[in-house]
Amino acid sequence: MPARRTVPGTRPEPLFRPPPERQPLAARMRPRTLDEFEGQAHLVGERGPLRRSVSRGRLGSLLLWGPPGTGKTSLARLLADAVGAEFRTVSAVMSGVAEVRATIAEAQEQLALSGRRSVLFIDEIHRFNKAQQDALLPHVEDGTVTLIGATTENPYFEVNSALLSRMRVWRLEPLGDEDIASIVRRALADAERGVAGPLGPSGGVALSDDAFEHLVDVAGGDARQALTILEGAITLAEDEDARDADGRVSPTLAHVEASAQQRVLAYDRAGDGHYDTVSAFIKSLRGNDPDAALYWLAAMVAAGEDPRFIARRLIISASEDVGNADPRALQVAVAAAQALDYVGLPEAQYALAQAATYLATAPKSNRSGAAYWQAVSDVVDRGSLPVPNHLRNAADRRMKAHGIGVGYKYPHDFANHDVDQQYLPDALVGRRYYLPADQGYERTIAERMAWREGQREEARASGRTPRNPVPGPSGEGAGMSAAAKIVRTREESRRSLADAERRDAER
Repeated sequence: MPARRTVPGTRPEPLFRPPPERQPLAARMRPRTLDEFEGQAHLVGERGPLRRSVSRGRLGSLLLWGPPGTGKTSLARLLADAVGAEFRTVSAVMSGVAEVRATIAEAQEQLALSGRRSVLFIDEIHRFNKAQQDALLPHVEDGTVTLIGATTENPYFEVNSALLSRMRVWRLEPLGDEDIASIVRRALADAERGVAGPLGPSGGVALSDDAFEHLVDVAGGDARQALTILEGAITLAEDEDARDADGRVSPTLAHVEASAQQRVLAYDRAGDGHYDTVSAFIKSLRGNDPDAALYWLAAMVAAGEDPRFIARRLIISASEDVGNADPRALQVAVAAAQALDYVGLPEAQYALAQAATYLATAPKSNRSGAAYWQAVSDVVDRGSLPVPNHLRNAADRRMKAHGIGVGYKYPHDFANHDVDQQYLPDALVGRRYYLPADQGYERTIAERMAWREGQREEARASGRTPRNPVPGPSGEGAGMSAAAKIVRTREESRRSLADAERRDAER
């Protein structure tokens, strides 16, 4: 009988573990039961929906979505164990459709021979392309396998809607400090898998309070990161033979800092971290909190965000959220973007910080943008309405015989450089889009608009609009006509010069 072919990229999980002494601490300390699982109480707590489901022997296909180190892989394995299913994994990076189908064929064979179900775990499922995801659809739908996917990316953007509709999406949150502290304490005290027994240094490990607190803090809600830092700090302390009076290896705060180097920023410029952080930045600007705006700005810069992207967001915020309440905000934001082009990082951080604090403390108004979107709505609903004849451009004087351009009043010819006439299409006469707020400079704009409307009311009541007491050149076309003459004269001179140069060259 020929040997069964082994397909790369797929395996039943328990068969391929290295011996404990060769596993990193984070791998050895994976929780063995749901009771050991830290965090995610909203899912696997006493009343959590996943715990209640597996306690009844039920486990449907699901997708675990959350940042690194929150327990997605461990939770998937524990759920499979809780319902007595075989846990199979597929590498989303190394596997293709052939590997997926081979794994499913093995699951079908096992189900037929022994009746035992299989849980197919796909880590970073968003890395599968559409064909690979589509290959899973019929087998997930008919129950051949229970699919558990894990992803750090937003599944609503990265996973096919057809596959997503067959799975429940559960969101995992970063672990709290108490959760991280509990995990670290367990690793320090566990004699079987942790560092208190033969897998740890001789004599055990004692972590000082300040080192412990810093370790929990720099982990940033990532259990794997916490245990990796702890393991590195123990190695550094052991190398220096740093021990307490009882002979235990004693990593200090300096060892933890050296192992961590710096906090690993939970930020991915191509993923959710990018959008979440910039969302927090913009909302802090809008919400008048300069301190929060500076923090999120620093987080983006430290994580390697493109500073031009940050500058663009500042420019957008200046118009969207500050608007005419402080027109200088747009100038400050644009100047910060120009400063970035001139000097680059790191010096341009001053300009970005200045712009961020200016926008966060400026008076706010969204009335310009809101007015524009109302106008857009009218354009979408009504289409492009006809331009009133008196506003149309009579490029040829003979067009005036058709009423085009006839009746237009040039505002600069009238008192206060304003005259009451129709500017909107006929179907929208009387429509108001821009209603200034009472914030900052927009209050001045509102007062000016109210005063101007009062002057128009007086003109309508009297039946006449006063002319400008200090008249300038007559009419709108005077300046343009003179400009056109200058341009024509310039072009004629250039042609004459070119003709002269050509004749000289031909002699």
